[in-house]
Amino acid sequence: MTAPRISFEFFPPQTLDACFRLWETVQALAPAKPNFVSVTYGAGGTTRKLTHEAVSTIGKNYGLNVAAHLTCVDATRAETLEIAESYAAAGVTEIVALRGDAPKGAERFTAHPEGFASSVELVEALAKTGKFKIRVGAYPEPHPDAKDRFADVTWLKRKIDAGATSAITQFFFEADTFFRFRDACVKAGIDAPIIPGILPIISWDGAKKFAARCGTQVPGRLDEAFQTAARDGREELLSLTQCTTLCTRLIEGGVQDLHFYTLNRPHLTREVVRALGINQDVALEKVA
Repeated sequence: MTAPRISFEFFPPQTLDACFRLWETVQALAPAKPNFVSVTYGAGGTTRKLTHEAVSTIGKNYGLNVAAHLTCVDATRAETLEIAESYAAAGVTEIVALRGDAPKGAERFTAHPEGFASSVELVEALAKTGKFKIRVGAYPEPHPDAKDRFADVTWLKRKIDAGATSAITQFFFEADTFFRFRDACVKAGIDAPIIPGILPIISWDGAKKFAARCGTQVPGRLDEAFQTAARDGREELLSLTQCTTLCTRLIEGGVQDLHFYTLNRPHLTREVVRALGINQDVALEKVA
């Protein structure tokens, strides 16, 4: 079994304690030699400045290839492209271009009157600059705003045609969910790499809340397993087993890249990477 390339997602800190947690996470996972790491925006684009600072620091201090998230939320086209230019000036060559979630208190995304109305428009504008490798999001299970089960494939094709070079999926719990989506994308003429997004389950209750917000189906058998594991005090063991098994099935199915949503909690991601034998150096690093 050929080891896949790996990548990690971090989010920018908003408190001093969160700062320490981010840098501990980066330090713990950098030895795994990720293909890239990404840094998110907060909900509604609330952490633009913090994201920029985190992107710059990670790139300079750890030598990692950083893909900065950029969204359409609550900004004009000019403001959004100005942020992109500031990334380019900082040496960033990759952007994860997203529509973004609705700002806090809003039920649905509403485009700024002078802003980008969709991720497709954002991708088109970024592609015209010629300065970035553009990654986009993908939904192997229907996005909450999708009109039907084919809409996510159609929308991804539009983003790829607009200039995106690869896609990272929302997390899912079963490998077959990804394989069905990948097959549908191939049938639709999408030939860009589609990277599965992996969520190591640090908290089962938290994972279910995330799933409810983004339309991810929770298998009943997995819910029962975590309830039993909680009674027996074996949640961490189950989480490691579940995530490693999922990744192994994906690799056996031809997946060449895995993107881990770390939640700035490196321990479980590090253990999964070690269990997969991707880079043994990561096992030698201690997490504070």
